[in-house]
Amino acid sequence: MEQPGKCELCVPQSVLSENALAYMRTDNHPMSRGHVLVIPKRHVVDFFDMTHEEQVAVLELLRKAHGLAAAEHSPDGFNIGVNIGQAAGQSRMHVHVHLIPRYTGDVPDPKGGVRCVLAGSRPA
Repeated sequence: MEQPGKCELCVPQSVLSENALAYMRTDNHPMSRGHVLVIPKRHVVDFFDMTHEEQVAVLELLRKAHGLAAAEHSPDGFNIGVNIGQAAGQSRMHVHVHLIPRYTGDVPDPKGGVRCVLAGSRPA
């Protein structure tokens, strides 16, 4: 597990917006135009281990990110994602919430959305 002094997300970089407890930045490997991360400033691994105040701060910035992406990119939809634990695909052991703008035609069939992260789980 990453230690706070060695965690790339503990040091806000390329900040688009921030509040006292969290910040927003573009994703280093964006899935689409406008893909951003919202990150608590305190080093915390699990979304559910954040304080209530940190969760509120993250959600405030997520709402702001949504407004910015809508105004700048006019997406047709959004996915919000948080990976919690290695079994769920968490690779950076510091909470980060993805806001991924979606565009008509960006995948052949978006049916099932985030439910399709498990192979074969696409609804009929």
